[in-house]
Amino acid sequence: MNPDKINKKGILEGTVSILVNVLLFALKYWAGIVSGSVALLADAWHTLSDSLTSIIVIAGVRLADKKADREHPFGHGRWEQIASIFIGFVLAIVAYEFIREAYEKFRSHEAANYGMIAIIVTVISILVKEGLSQYAFYIYRKTGISTVRADAWHHRSDALSSVIILIGIFLKKWFWWIDSLLAVIVSLILFWVVYDIIKKAIFSLLGERPSSELISRIEEIAKRTAGRDLYLHHFHIHVYGSHKELTFHIRVPEEMNIKETHQMADEIELKIFKELNIRATIHAEPLG
Repeated sequence: MNPDKINKKGILEGTVSILVNVLLFALKYWAGIVSGSVALLADAWHTLSDSLTSIIVIAGVRLADKKADREHPFGHGRWEQIASIFIGFVLAIVAYEFIREAYEKFRSHEAANYGMIAIIVTVISILVKEGLSQYAFYIYRKTGISTVRADAWHHRSDALSSVIILIGIFLKKWFWWIDSLLAVIVSLILFWVVYDIIKKAIFSLLGERPSSELISRIEEIAKRTAGRDLYLHHFHIHVYGSHKELTFHIRVPEEMNIKETHQMADEIELKIFKELNIRATIHAEPLG
């Protein structure tokens, strides 16, 4: 996909997320005030924090879209990973606040007064947030933008926390402390999401081995282009947002001269770029 189209899709996902989350926050916050539920109020702030992460998604895509310059010859694509780590820290702060508020409410023996309003708002939240999550995951599959994936998981965690709250609403008459417990469970879900987002962003920054599926695709392209087996090895990939740099070695017959080898490597690099949108650099060495 064209990089401009990729960035436009990322910005569109962030914009839709901001608009929907602000409206959903207002609805959930009102329901939390009416019912006196700290879990619903925490869930409302969880939703509003989605808008913050969506702003970070848009900023990350904008920064990552800056063209390469002398100081950054591979572009600014790793702003996506940096933005993902920032999203993770924001979520961690939100999760900690949920636990603190739940403890205070449990210690003071406060119980939430759930009603039909809380049930309706919670069901709406589940449906809307899972819809946003599916939309964000769809955009991620199309673009590969890591911050969009982080945003999708944030939507999913919000939907799951609303499911937990809905279950708790029906258990409230047996357990006065259920609201505090629900807030803690929502926080633990958030902490898991934080771990997953930050781990993947850091692994990408540190550098990863290309997946076996990608290596198989490259081997197939190389064999098809050269018309022979080239014994590919020493794969290294560097990801800069939508810009990817790949290096690997090929072994060629000793009778091939430098000009023939160079032309073949150029053709393979061009095919890899056209089919996989990856800039490849090939090192050739004699077979055996």
